[in-house]
Amino acid sequence: MSRIAFVGLGNMGGPMAANLLKAGHELTVYDLSAAAVDAAVKAGAESADSLAAVVSGAEYVITMLPAGKHVEAVYLGDEGVLNAVADGTLLIDSSTIAPETSQKVAKAATAKGLSFMDAPVSGGVGGAQAGTLTFICGGEADVFQRASSILRNMGKNIFHAGPHGAGQVAKICNNMLLSILMTGTCEALALGVKNGLDPAVLSEIMKQSSGGNWALNVYNPWPGVMDNVPASRNYQGGFLVDLMNKDLGLAFDNAVKNQATIPMGSLARNLFQLHAQQGKGGLDFSSIQQLFSNLEE
Repeated sequence: MSRIAFVGLGNMGGPMAANLLKAGHELTVYDLSAAAVDAAVKAGAESADSLAAVVSGAEYVITMLPAGKHVEAVYLGDEGVLNAVADGTLLIDSSTIAPETSQKVAKAATAKGLSFMDAPVSGGVGGAQAGTLTFICGGEADVFQRASSILRNMGKNIFHAGPHGAGQVAKICNNMLLSILMTGTCEALALGVKNGLDPAVLSEIMKQSSGGNWALNVYNPWPGVMDNVPASRNYQGGFLVDLMNKDLGLAFDNAVKNQATIPMGSLARNLFQLHAQQGKGGLDFSSIQQLFSNLEE
């Protein structure tokens, strides 16, 4: 088993760290949330009070952070990982950030003789808990092979998208599509209910028809239709609207940079921004159903 440092124990990082412990790895964790650290310690991890301490003796460093500014601070800061980690340590960042930020960190790591891989994930909190996440990796092929042995403890599907930053490009494309599918699903459900249809019956019809998609199959946005999804617990937990807005902003910025046309992605971004402006940024992104349906929290 391996010695792993894990930084970032939020809704996704906490379950990911737990699965590494279940696989028998020696885990040291660091997070600004004392409660998150305590939960990891109770599960068998050791805690550290600084980045230098958490990476001491680690063979792998895994980070799962909210945004690019946090990734830069953790890796590139004066007291960051790159100035503290030992030679030969493999650095894996599973945050969803701009490809340029991943490339910047990778360049700095390479200059110090370290291996770095961007490895954002898909699958949500449920996938993190079940150990069935999809990892979308960017970096050198040999580094991908080495990283895969650890990522398989947390995920079911491990993809090598290409060089540094490619994992992030694939991830923002995926999340842009997810936002489009979710808003379209919510719109269709709202229309059916307005016409007197049972949302559960309509959902089953669409699941078995050409409108079937991930939102209908495993993440239904209408309250009470599906058990164990955020929609059936007042849209609590899961993937926050604020985080979807962040990812859609990354997609929009990338499209501008590359002169790509994303009319549907732009519309989804506007809808999620409006939803957040109405005070819903802390709810799961499936709560976009409320925009179409006058649903109460």
